[in-house]
Amino acid sequence: MTVTAFAPETEERFALARQVADAVLFEGYVLYPYRASAAKNRLRWQFGVLVPPAWGAECEEYEFQHTECLMEPKAGATLSVEVRFLRARRRTVQQVRPDGGFDTVPELRLDDRVLVPWDEGAEERIEVVVPVAELLGEGVTHPFRLPAREDTGPVLDAAGRSVGRLVRRCEEISGTVGLSARELDGPYRTMRLTAVVENTSDWTPAGGQGADREAALPHSLVATHLLMALSRGSFLSMTDPPEWARGAVAACRNLHTWPVLAGEPGRSDLVLSSPIILEDHPAIAPESPGALYDATEIDEILALRTAALTDEEKREARGTDERAAAVIDLADSMPAEVLERLHGAVRGLREITGDTAGGFPEEHGVQRPDTPWWDPASDAGFDPAHDRVVVAAGRSLGAGSRVELRPGLRHTDAQDLFLQGRTATVEAVLHDVDGAVHLAVTIEGDPGADIRREQGRFLYFQPDEVIPLEDDA
Repeated sequence: MTVTAFAPETEERFALARQVADAVLFEGYVLYPYRASAAKNRLRWQFGVLVPPAWGAECEEYEFQHTECLMEPKAGATLSVEVRFLRARRRTVQQVRPDGGFDTVPELRLDDRVLVPWDEGAEERIEVVVPVAELLGEGVTHPFRLPAREDTGPVLDAAGRSVGRLVRRCEEISGTVGLSARELDGPYRTMRLTAVVENTSDWTPAGGQGADREAALPHSLVATHLLMALSRGSFLSMTDPPEWARGAVAACRNLHTWPVLAGEPGRSDLVLSSPIILEDHPAIAPESPGALYDATEIDEILALRTAALTDEEKREARGTDERAAAVIDLADSMPAEVLERLHGAVRGLREITGDTAGGFPEEHGVQRPDTPWWDPASDAGFDPAHDRVVVAAGRSLGAGSRVELRPGLRHTDAQDLFLQGRTATVEAVLHDVDGAVHLAVTIEGDPGADIRREQGRFLYFQPDEVIPLEDDA
């Protein structure tokens, strides 16, 4: 039988993972310049939106997420699942009339902010705990229902007088969490876990006609993702599984989401299934001073641009959303030393082995320039067309060498999956400002290779991602 109360140790593990999960939850929640009037804030909720079935039939969005991953539970293990999403809370602005009543208005201007209608995001969690043994066969289905509700809050001016109110309304949402597992054949006791989150809301477009997305959003699950933990046992990485499990991992179906190992590095008892592509054990950069909510932006640039907004723009941003107001206050109060930390950080150093041709002296195989990287003189002694690099077994590669591609060591580009084992021709040997060496290549058999060569548009690999071909002299 399923229950909905996490054990203290499970709650502690989830608390650590929620730091990253919150970034998923609010990815793109409100975009710079953080004003409701900004064009890019008029189409919101881009990630993980599970719409009502009646709207899913009208558009290219979906009413479900389907996660499959592999786990190795121990005897008596339980699975704890937390479904997290935002619920669109529609806010209207009302102004006080002389008779004490209220009129709905397009904006309400105060000294410190400008209040406008807006869809806020209220965080919701659905918790399920079930013994792994109950997942076998038909599995379990956990339905949930969030009733509609309406709340009002006063708006006070600087003197404490009531000048209006905010009316916030949430529509009813219902859904299900389906969990099942199947034992797999193999050298170890492994199960394929399936978790399906579905929006089952019975909302339909008014009058049976097609509705726009704005009408469907209050009945949708926004930024939906899963946290799953085993009390005893472990999950297998879906991006870097052990060799014996690669076939089983490839057979897993993941629709509109992707599971990765979460929590502290080295642990494998927690999974985050996210609509945003992540790597195993994702983490928030320690230099990040706080949530900026804006998708695909760099903290340093975003903080500087936010601090440069005009006072009137900041007033509107503060009235748009409480989270937007917090971003404005953060940018205005950020000390210089905090801003400097956003300029860049070295997470680790890697030695580059092998001899490389060029004009700079080497220490332990790493090129160290005598002049700063920004000085044009630092380019002296490098010749991409004639430089060579020594790779495996003492083989020397340069322009014209033929190689077999073995990318994917760093899992940085999904395109690498299609280039594995392809042959290519080295066009140039390049050195970056950190002393690393890169091979610019064109793929053999590519009909556009000549054009790419003329335009200088190549694919780039590091020396340990290629194998010299035997027929290369």
